[in-house]
Amino acid sequence: MFLFAGSKADGRSDRRIIHREYDILDKRKPVTALRAGEDRAMLLGLSMVLFSVMMYFVLGITILRSYTDRVWINETSCTIVNSSIVCDVNCSYSCGTECWRRSRYPCLQVYVSLNSSGKVVRLLHNEAAQESNPECFFIPKCQKDYAALHAMIQNISERLKSQHTVQCFVDPTDRMDSAILMQIYSLVTVLHSLFWPTFTLIGGTIIIAMVKLTQSLSIMCERTSRIKR
Repeated sequence: MFLFAGSKADGRSDRRIIHREYDILDKRKPVTALRAGEDRAMLLGLSMVLFSVMMYFVLGITILRSYTDRVWINETSCTIVNSSIVCDVNCSYSCGTECWRRSRYPCLQVYVSLNSSGKVVRLLHNEAAQESNPECFFIPKCQKDYAALHAMIQNISERLKSQHTVQCFVDPTDRMDSAILMQIYSLVTVLHSLFWPTFTLIGGTIIIAMVKLTQSLSIMCERTSRIKR
């Protein structure tokens, strides 16, 4: 009898221990899943911040540096004095892997009068034209069809003549005897290039802050529950 009663009591105690272990495991499952989610969110936030810092570094040595080193910064009004094709310039275009063929494009020269000073200077399309060929207003992409290039350059010339007056950018120090029609590295371009890195940095910072806030709240809730017990 006593042996039988003892075996029953031991069985009940074993069942209680097993139930307690299951309860502990059930409580640990959401905690473990929560910690795994927090770790993934923290890793995502840190990756976004690291990516934005790398993008800032790349933009700093490319676009921002070109923006600070630009020469044509003063905007003024220019009157078209002359716009004509003066000669052909030789160029080469790719016809395949390690294959290059020669062609040519028309050189359009445009002269404008600066309304602010009355000085007559050569007008270029942008900074790239100054680096490629400062004698020509626009440097088209070299291609086989010369007739198409000539028609395009002629169309540009006619449009400039019809406008008569355009807004251009000049060098305030007068070191450059030319003006440009468009800026490649303007303030708008810089702001557009900085948009996505800034957005990524803010998003990563918010994710990290939310994870830290969630961890702080969970610790406070755990301490409060222990005090109540």
